[in-house]
Amino acid sequence: MRNPFRYGGVVEDEAFCNRKQELADLLRAVENAEKMFVHAERRMGKTSLVKRGLGRLSDKKAKAIYVDLWPTEGELSFTTATAKAIVEATATRVDQLLEVAKRFFSRLAPSVTVDDEGKPQVSFGIRQGEDALPQVEEVLAVPAKLAAQEGKRVVVVFDEFQQVLTYGNDQVERKLRSTIQTQQDVAYLFLGSRKHLIQKMFLDKARPLYRAGGHYPLGPIAATHWRPFIQARFEQADKRIGPDHIGELCALTGGHPFYTQHLCHTLWERCEPGREVDGALMAEAVSLLLERESYAYATLWESLTGNQRRFLKGLAHSPAGVQPFSADFLRGQGLGSASNAQRAAEALIERDVVDRDNGSYVIVDRFFRLWLQRMAA
Repeated sequence: MRNPFRYGGVVEDEAFCNRKQELADLLRAVENAEKMFVHAERRMGKTSLVKRGLGRLSDKKAKAIYVDLWPTEGELSFTTATAKAIVEATATRVDQLLEVAKRFFSRLAPSVTVDDEGKPQVSFGIRQGEDALPQVEEVLAVPAKLAAQEGKRVVVVFDEFQQVLTYGNDQVERKLRSTIQTQQDVAYLFLGSRKHLIQKMFLDKARPLYRAGGHYPLGPIAATHWRPFIQARFEQADKRIGPDHIGELCALTGGHPFYTQHLCHTLWERCEPGREVDGALMAEAVSLLLERESYAYATLWESLTGNQRRFLKGLAHSPAGVQPFSADFLRGQGLGSASNAQRAAEALIERDVVDRDNGSYVIVDRFFRLWLQRMAA
């Protein structure tokens, strides 16, 4: 039997756990043509959630355009990535792709290739002799045209949206603001995996997209939702895991989807049919995961300053919500002063090792947190 627990990519179908309320909220946002910033830690399942929601949209009532901004590096690549996503969401055949590309994007030189699976893909270049590069505004105007022409709601998803902060200027943000606020039949979902950057984009008054839409933080999945999900998948393979051990598992991972699925995957592999998970098997699975990651964690640890190490060790051994700038924390970790802790925290945020969490901080990699706890044991 194939392992039913999935991690490391988009989680679909039976491997997808809960998120019923979040799905309902996102579908309602699309129906109302809202503009929404969806932000969470890395691997929290934003893309899986949104793609599951898009899959539930009726083709007759809505058109979904998904743009992955991770490979983009500036205004031009943003423009071509968005144009490519629009065309491929609108047409499937080679002749259709070219016709749509030429109709909507006159400044771009489209070409179509076929991938290894026989699926046609469109790409764009710049026409020789053009006096100006293709404009962001021209591309962003197309979703509204599609909504009007086809009588459908259109939803545009920009994944890894924080990437636009690396472009060197805020022109894309400015053009987005001026365009989307006039599009009444187009929903926009801006997904970000670095919470502090996404929050900066829509909460900083100096940024062009300040309050340009609502914000939707995506958090962990509660143990009450994990329990039936995990139990059912073990039972399907004649394996058993009790509620106490599921509670222990969720406490170790914090209910984070990636780390919960990863630990469940390993535990399921180690559990023989007819057997029930016990404390020894749980410890064995955790040890195996940490052993696999030990080199990467040790390399990261060696790259940190003394105060960064002390700050991380304090977080790893403290309960959720600890105040890392309090006198007790500073004294206990030997950090000396709040300014030392603040500098350590900011450096760790920039390296995506920790993230802000409701007035405190959280170690992003839940297994790294366990590794730190064991290292000092």
